Amino acid sequence: MSAVPSDLDLYRIQMENVTEVTTFILMGFTNDFKLQVFLFFLFLAIYLFTMMGNLGMVLLVIGDSRLHNPMYYFLSVLSFLDACYSSAVTPKMLVNFLSENKAISFLGCAAQMFLFVTFGTTECFILAAMAYDRYVAIYNPLLYSVRMSPRVYVPLIISCYVGGFLHATLHTVATFRLSFCASNEIKHVFCDIPPLLAISCSDTHINQLLVFYFAGSIEISTILIVLVSYGFILLAILRMHSAEGRRKVFSTCGSHLTGVSIFHGTVLFMYVRPNSSYALDHDMIVSVFYTIVIPMLNPIIYSLRNKDVKDATKRVFGKSWFANKVYFSH
Repeated sequence: MSAVPSDLDLYRIQMENVTEVTTFILMGFTNDFKLQVFLFFLFLAIYLFTMMGNLGMVLLVIGDSRLHNPMYYFLSVLSFLDACYSSAVTPKMLVNFLSENKAISFLGCAAQMFLFVTFGTTECFILAAMAYDRYVAIYNPLLYSVRMSPRVYVPLIISCYVGGFLHATLHTVATFRLSFCASNEIKHVFCDIPPLLAISCSDTHINQLLVFYFAGSIEISTILIVLVSYGFILLAILRMHSAEGRRKVFSTCGSHLTGVSIFHGTVLFMYVRPNSSYALDHDMIVSVFYTIVIPMLNPIIYSLRNKDVKDATKRVFGKSWFANKVYFSH
């Protein structure tokens, strides 16, 4: 008479039959080849524009001595982050649009998530630091050179990167310690946290709490810094008697507020909400917007109404024959 297997024995048998995932398949938007070709050229154009705009901003700040102040140092760091942020996701996505093999290795997926979260979180902190910088410059202009000296802004920038690194490490370790045995098909164009949790056969409750509370804490704290800083900036504007001074402040701060609003709005929608409200198809479009489209928009947002950046562009890039040709043809 054979013994009836216990629950523990059944569990062991099931685990022996499970094959751990070593590669993932990024399913992407669509299987329609014509649409994939269209999306390839669309996102390639966006990516090239993003790299030219953001790296151009970095070169501009380095190359023009008149932009050697904390405000533009922060802007150059933001531009560098946007270039890295987009590069962590876009090249692999472009390859997948034209390739039948849409696989990404386990370690490759982990690396992509780590870089993506690092640069995204660091950008949150940098945007808050930029708001504080504007508050000091406008509310206490006489103390600006002291309060935003290299001893202040260099450690501030470094701490933003350290915060991003630690946050990314937490989520990458927590996510890739899970078992992925039910499916290896990620319904997304890159390795983001929610779609990976959706295909895990482990209990993901702790991971969901980590995303909600840590991402939520970072969002709330950085948004509060921005709101408080701009509250004081508004008081300073109301005290100004010069119409030209008000116009210049609105021009500088308006572009920053626009960038902050677009970035934080999409991040809040993606991560700081109950897990039951996730819809992967819609989230894929939103996440593509903030990882690919926003980095393209930032150079436009920050330079379009900024006279200093326009003048510096003419001085630095206007030196070349091609730039002169384009400039004088207008």
